[in-house]
Amino acid sequence: MAADHNHAHEPGGGHGGHNHGAGASSKRLGIALALTTAFLIAEIVGAIAFDSLALLSDAAHMFTDSAALAIALAAVRIGQRPPDDKRTFGYRRFEILAAAFNAVLLFVVAGYVLVEGIGRFFDPRPVESVGMLAVAAAGLVINLISMRILAGGKDSSLNVKGAYLEVWADMLGSIGVIGAAIAIYFTGYYWIDPIVAIAIGLWVLPRTWILLRDTTHILLQGVPRGFDLKAIRSAMLDVEGVSGVHDLHLWSIAGDDASLTVHVIVDDERELDAVRQAAANMLASRFDIRHATIQTEAEPCGDGEELHD
Repeated sequence: MAADHNHAHEPGGGHGGHNHGAGASSKRLGIALALTTAFLIAEIVGAIAFDSLALLSDAAHMFTDSAALAIALAAVRIGQRPPDDKRTFGYRRFEILAAAFNAVLLFVVAGYVLVEGIGRFFDPRPVESVGMLAVAAAGLVINLISMRILAGGKDSSLNVKGAYLEVWADMLGSIGVIGAAIAIYFTGYYWIDPIVAIAIGLWVLPRTWILLRDTTHILLQGVPRGFDLKAIRSAMLDVEGVSGVHDLHLWSIAGDDASLTVHVIVDDERELDAVRQAAANMLASRFDIRHATIQTEAEPCGDGEELHD
């Protein structure tokens, strides 16, 4: 059996050419972390002083924001480390682990708020609505600033997206607390406080699930979203000289990249190199897959499932 290999990748390395984006993400996360942590202390004090569950719910989300931002910042910095003999793909997968942890943390916080909110609905406590309003308004300003900072990196990094979603959810929480404080001030209905807290929790859960779903998909090395494996397989079979394709794998390291390995059966053993290069060019031009390892074979190896023209 004759076989050959091809490694097609983008300039700077298929997994190492993200330092500029990672540096920008690190700066955004650092600023947002400083703002969020600075306000967290004031919000916790306010939640205790004014005995507001809605404010405590918002403070809990603000705490997870701070934790998420700190973890995300560490993940980005660790992710910039180059590959080594133990981590041949580098450390960018750490960003996905951090995003998954953030999602789980949000689930725990939302669950606590829901349980506590139900209990307080049947046994309302007096709430200092004016103080609650002042703290929530300050929190809203911090959230809006942090969202603005993180918005530029949320579409290129799941890790930054996770942090952005948490700040976004907390921004909605601040709006809810402001509304609750105003309503309580004019009506005196203290049960509004736990209702808003429960609403915040229910609002956050679906978005948290989406983040957890996406990170789990990447950790399971699923086909990156936006790619059709059947279309890729069909396109490879259409490359001139290719008679079969097997052992085709496509996965992502950190959600914004794609890596592919495949075995290609070639009709003419003398054309192994030419067919391999043609297949690599097709993957780059049609599917923007620039980190591909292609093994060309004159006859199939092993027991891999083959697809022929």
